[in-house]
Amino acid sequence: MARNIQSLERAAAMLRLLAGGERRLGLSDIASTLGLAKGTAHGILRTLQQEGFVEQDENSGRYQLGAELLRLGNSYLDVHELRARALVWTDDLARSSGESVYLGVLHQQGVLIVHHVFRPDDSRQVLEVGAMQPLHSTALGKVLSAYDPVAHSEAAEGDRKPFTKRTVTETDAFEGVLALTRARGWGSDVEETWEGVASVAAPVHDRRRLPVGAVGIAGAVERVCEDGELRSELIAAVRDCARAVSRDLGAGRF
Repeated sequence: MARNIQSLERAAAMLRLLAGGERRLGLSDIASTLGLAKGTAHGILRTLQQEGFVEQDENSGRYQLGAELLRLGNSYLDVHELRARALVWTDDLARSSGESVYLGVLHQQGVLIVHHVFRPDDSRQVLEVGAMQPLHSTALGKVLSAYDPVAHSEAAEGDRKPFTKRTVTETDAFEGVLALTRARGWGSDVEETWEGVASVAAPVHDRRRLPVGAVGIAGAVERVCEDGELRSELIAAVRDCARAVSRDLGAGRF
């Protein structure tokens, strides 16, 4: 069995200590409460301070939680609020489209699926919450790359692997795809990531009108496309769903 890393355990204990009780604590208080030597406690606090997880008051020398923890906490809450606001609308989209619905957010160099509604039939399906999808080839990823500057950088600078013969990998062509995505307000993937699968997605914005995720459907090409083109009613349904979630997040009308 893997052994826990003692320094990380101690750092976590310090953060929990600072999160409860008094707002600020001195070095002696922290060291004695956790049963640590002052030198050991000071070294861990200095590292946490350098990373922004802990701040030290210049006048008293006491420590408190730092702004970086607030940023991480807000990120966690943002994803959960996004999922909560999307539950009803994604269920409606699955029923109206007859296809699987996915809600994704940027995570590292890909798209993290945070919510997945099964296709409303009796077929055997696998829950894909927690799965990662590529940024450059999927409809969700293209939407995020088109609207989110951080996602764009990750996709532009990353390795755009060709999953099928349709995958767009060349830089200028990829930038053209993103420009088209922004111009029409939705992104597509027709057998660019998986043979026989087509998808369409649209951006979700928050109250600051910033892109916080993307919602889309995916299914067999013969169902999602008609005469070689994505079915217009499915595109409209996906865009309506994205707008509804955005409105619930306080974005207003787009």
